[in-house]
Amino acid sequence: MNWTAYVDGYCERLAPGLWGEPLNSLSNLAFLIAAIAVWRQPKGRVFGVLIGLVFLGSTAFHLLATRWSAAADTGFILVFVLYYAAVFPHVFFGVGRRLAWLGIPVFLAFTAVVASLGGGLYLSALIGLVIFALILRGADRRRFAVAAGVFGLSLSFRTADHTVCGSFPAGTHFLWHLLNGLVLYLAATAVMLKLPKEGAASRQDAAPSTENG
Repeated sequence: MNWTAYVDGYCERLAPGLWGEPLNSLSNLAFLIAAIAVWRQPKGRVFGVLIGLVFLGSTAFHLLATRWSAAADTGFILVFVLYYAAVFPHVFFGVGRRLAWLGIPVFLAFTAVVASLGGGLYLSALIGLVIFALILRGADRRRFAVAAGVFGLSLSFRTADHTVCGSFPAGTHFLWHLLNGLVLYLAATAVMLKLPKEGAASRQDAAPSTENG
């Protein structure tokens, strides 16, 4: 496979070139803002780094439009989602470290089922957020319900991108970026708000850590 081959995947791009998708490229700043906001919160370093990688991957793809940058874009998003799948069961249900990591193969298996029905990673992530909202209570439920609602709207803009080219040449993919920056911030914050404020590092049955080291 030629990893440097040109990829024309969005309404806004008309030809190869570094600035072929100005709105799609600039809207990635939403991920950078989210990464900085999360990084500055207590216990937010790991999530801040992961969101920062999403920013780098997506920016590279929309500037360069190559196969390798497309793989980086999707790959860094997948890393965030899989890490979240491992952290969630411990933070919200007290599952131990080893068992919590089983959230990764469970999510991958679920995504494979969704893909077999015509969906994919993003649809399975949306369904996951909805399930989280349904099984939790109180403020946790509200946080995930809001995240699911925003992500559902975001996914609709991503899906609509090619259908609006005739009437809106810039497309709607940039709105996917703007809203997803908020989704990642909300998802990361939901976990950090649930973590103990003191002594989390000393717990014997800690989750996959959301702190450095």
